[in-house]
Amino acid sequence: MSLSRASETNKLDNLKSLDEVIYPEIEPGIISKQMIDKAYLEDGKQGEAARLHQMEPVVYERISVLRLEFKNILRIDHLWILPNLTKLSLNCNKIEVIEHIDMLTALKELDLSFNYIEKIENIEKLVNLEVLSLFNNLIEKIQNLDTLEKLVILSLGNNKISTTHGIERFRFLKDLRVLNLEGNPIEKKENFQMNLYVAAVLPNVKYYEYKTITEEMRHKGQEKYFRELREIEANEEKEILARAAKAKEEYDEKRLASSFVEYLNEHQLYESLWKGDEDGHALLMIGQPATDLAEEYDNDIYDVTQEIYKYGLERFEERELEINEFKQNLEEGQLCIQQMGQDVIEDFLRHKERVFEQATAVLKALELRTLRGEDEESPESLELLDQFDQITVQFDDIINEVWQQLMSQELHLHESIEESTVNFQRRIQEMMAKFVEQVQTFFGQLRDIAIHFSENMTEVATHYINTKLALQDFDDVPQELLHCMEDREAILNLIAGMKDTHIQRIDEREDRLMVRSRDFIENMIDELNSDELERNRAKILEINSFLELMAESLAALQGEIREEVINEEG
Repeated sequence: MSLSRASETNKLDNLKSLDEVIYPEIEPGIISKQMIDKAYLEDGKQGEAARLHQMEPVVYERISVLRLEFKNILRIDHLWILPNLTKLSLNCNKIEVIEHIDMLTALKELDLSFNYIEKIENIEKLVNLEVLSLFNNLIEKIQNLDTLEKLVILSLGNNKISTTHGIERFRFLKDLRVLNLEGNPIEKKENFQMNLYVAAVLPNVKYYEYKTITEEMRHKGQEKYFRELREIEANEEKEILARAAKAKEEYDEKRLASSFVEYLNEHQLYESLWKGDEDGHALLMIGQPATDLAEEYDNDIYDVTQEIYKYGLERFEERELEINEFKQNLEEGQLCIQQMGQDVIEDFLRHKERVFEQATAVLKALELRTLRGEDEESPESLELLDQFDQITVQFDDIINEVWQQLMSQELHLHESIEESTVNFQRRIQEMMAKFVEQVQTFFGQLRDIAIHFSENMTEVATHYINTKLALQDFDDVPQELLHCMEDREAILNLIAGMKDTHIQRIDEREDRLMVRSRDFIENMIDELNSDELERNRAKILEINSFLELMAESLAALQGEIREEVINEEG
């Protein structure tokens, strides 16, 4: 057995031993809802804080941090129930595949170190990720990280990466500042210095292996890897141009789709009229007169579609201004109410502090009397109990008053948003109605052009047939038109079939525009209403949970004071 193979075997034996220590009597498993609940409820809190935390209902939408370390996890699942998760720790498990996390788009920190992952995958949609650790896995290739443009810290140390391929892709991650690739086979390559290579090809990275990259290192790296850097820069320039072109194409496509005039900016509509139109293609075989007529037809259709296209873009810009103004007003209104609510809560917390000072003094006096064996029914004790009862009633009144204020503010905001949404919907519908009315006029013109073309084609075709019949010259008559020489009605049927096909295609394009413009409004309003309903429910839950916790904190104060007095007197 080779030394390297023996070394690997020893590492595996050590790893097995480590597993026995880390995962005693824990069966390998899949992340479950129960596991998530338990991790949340045991979230590092101590004493009374832990007790109160465990009394809270588990609201998955409010969980932002989840730690599932040393749990012997084999597979990732059920994390879709945590849409607002920002920090996820899954280190020190037995995970082999990165899966079922692509929906966690709010995630900022992800730790998958010390697992058995072989491939970087299924994280492309985590576009808000800032910290990613895949340290100590089995990864052989750097890939699928291009979209993580907010990444600041990346650790890929202690893997099986044996090539520099993929490192140059980090040039597109403009926020990347810290990179770790230590402990990979590539570092053992003869005459290769990873720290200098990183310093040369990644100008934005400031720390490698958590050590500062100096200007001297960067200069040495650029000299040592001059050829590699020149090739990388040339390829990067090409890709930047390609990305810019693609981005523009995607933006234009989205803009046209939102304007409902996609595929109307060139000759696409005219070309679609002839697809599958066998009658029309047969008529074009008549010769130059028919070809000239079709060219004129194309130009006429193009002129009208250009009108539709330009008009659609104009109205799109108008709608976008209206939509953006509405959303801005909505956000300003929410921020205003949020600030008012914050003022109420801050005022309440000041009251709470004073109430708790009074309650603490009373409870402390009571506990001292009890600890010293004094009569609980004595006038002094009863007076203290009465004072505490009055404090409790006073605090309950304050909580009810705060509840009323916060709920009143939320109700006002909710009703205002609903009213604003209704008014916004009416304005958008009016704008869309004007757009549709004008577009229908344009499509009417397109139908007129198709009818006019068929009438002109009738004249050309009739003249062609009459000439052929008069001369009895059928040698160059296309096979598809020979039957028309015997039956004059056949040519009229061809023209009628062509006209019906073209008008049908025009009608279909008009219908698609009408349906999509209507669906656009319905979908947008449905989304606004759904978002508002979700926001309103979350806010009400937040208010109730906060005030319930405040009420429980006063109820728990007696136990805390008792423990404090016992410790002081003991």
